[in-house]
Amino acid sequence: MTWQNIHDGLRVTLVLRYEEDPRQFVTLPRQTLDSSLARLAIAELRNEGFLDEQVRGVIRLTPRGYKQCKTTLSFARAC
Repeated sequence: MTWQNIHDGLRVTLVLRYEEDPRQFVTLPRQTLDSSLARLAIAELRNEGFLDEQVRGVIRLTPRGYKQCKTTLSFARAC
């Protein structure tokens, strides 16, 4: 699995969860946390201010992150 696939998968999961309840955190599975590519994708989203991390592996989008991810995902589907 490539970094881009992991990054996009995380964003889709987080957008869907945010739309259900913006206050709800997502607990990532151990397999995801063990992946250095997944940790890199999480770190980049966190450093850009797009997600909150309660503890390692428990994350949610910020309102800014939701707007950015939603826009990016909508653009990707149109291509």
